[in-house]
Amino acid sequence: MKLIFAAALLACLVSPVAPGQKANKNNDGEFKSLIERYFAAWSSLNPDNAAPMYAKDADLVFYDIAPLKYTGWTEYEKGVRNVLGGFASLKLTPNSDLKVTRRGNVAWTTVTFHLSAKQKSGGQMEMDGRHTAIWEKRGSKWLIVHEHFSAPLQG
Repeated sequence: MKLIFAAALLACLVSPVAPGQKANKNNDGEFKSLIERYFAAWSSLNPDNAAPMYAKDADLVFYDIAPLKYTGWTEYEKGVRNVLGGFASLKLTPNSDLKVTRRGNVAWTTVTFHLSAKQKSGGQMEMDGRHTAIWEKRGSKWLIVHEHFSAPLQG
């Protein structure tokens, strides 16, 4: 009995997960896949491909590099469609620094990425950026309810 108690105590002391919380290692794989699908969808230059990943509540806020803010998916989709219309090609590549934090049916992800684009006007664009998303599990799907894009200042 002492051996079982000692083993249980040792397991509690070395466990990185607080009592009552589940480790999110399995979720990391799930969100890695979501992030890869997310960046591939936007790389297609068609917001319709990304739309299924977003909640459609009218009051949700999405921050972008330009313009500053969209409220609701309808405004976001319309604005981004206009921006993407200026590109001949776009490649968004997430880096390997994805961090996933989950609390119940809410999760947030952070990742840096590289953007490579060819503009219809002939110019080339290369930049690195940051992406933070808040996801909510609705039914069996994780949906983005808020996101924030940013890029470091040049110079």
